[in-house]
Amino acid sequence: MQPEKAIVALDLDGTLLDSDKNLSERNRAALAAAAARGAHDVPTTGRFFGAMPRQVRELPFVRYAITINGAQIWDAANGRSVAQALVPLEEALAVFDVLARFDVLPECYVDNWGLNSEASAAAAAEYAPDAHYLDMILNLRRHVPDVAAHLRATGLGVQKILAFAKDPALFPEVAAAVKSVAPDLVATTSHPRLFEFNAPGAHKGEALRKFCAAVGRDVENAIALGDGMNDLSMIRAAGVGVAMANSAPEVLAAADWVAPSNDDDGVAAAVERFLLGGQGREEERSSAQPSPPSSPSEP
Repeated sequence: MQPEKAIVALDLDGTLLDSDKNLSERNRAALAAAAARGAHDVPTTGRFFGAMPRQVRELPFVRYAITINGAQIWDAANGRSVAQALVPLEEALAVFDVLARFDVLPECYVDNWGLNSEASAAAAAEYAPDAHYLDMILNLRRHVPDVAAHLRATGLGVQKILAFAKDPALFPEVAAAVKSVAPDLVATTSHPRLFEFNAPGAHKGEALRKFCAAVGRDVENAIALGDGMNDLSMIRAAGVGVAMANSAPEVLAAADWVAPSNDDDGVAAAVERFLLGGQGREEERSSAQPSPPSSPSEP
């Protein structure tokens, strides 16, 4: 793979960041070295850009990010969207009506920020899987009396619909109910207790293809690194798909190579091997040995 033509598409939680949400010096140095040789380092995340950790947002070599599970490609240098895929307003409202029938905390992303109800914010501690998610629900959201009324007043399309659940086993039932009113929405999870619904085409794989086209590079010269189910489409789309050792089983099975875990500088190991050491894809595919997953990723 040629670094000067490469795209490095990086999931954040469970991949680039360690379990304490920190960016290691080895990972940072490997990405900086790839960028110095001409690669585009592109965070790919379920979060909107402003919710990405500052230590990633402020990396001097990061200009673009694939955000909201691929619903938006963001150009940070110019503060603009390169491409986006939205859930139409009426469809989003129908999904919120469905989610109201389940024991979940519904939210959405609109105009690059989170939106939930005041009642949802008050109940957040019951539904948040941990302190990280609780902070997101409380501090990276606009809390309004009525989400549906707010959406109608703004008239904006919805970038993503989310639902936090106490019981992960609800996902198939919730996904089926959502599909009954919005059959084209893509249902996925990045944490067992967080259900996510995006517009058709709003997934990381399609966004990676669009980004490569926008910057004039071939997706076959992209390396995608991830660990969760919302990373699966880009793992499959990229020229080289890399799974962290802590990945979901489906991601491990789809990958061309399995890197060390996110707590063992797996991103650096992959970047060094494919971009800084000149190893080829076919050699890596033949040597990929999936490892048992440890924990699921986060958005």
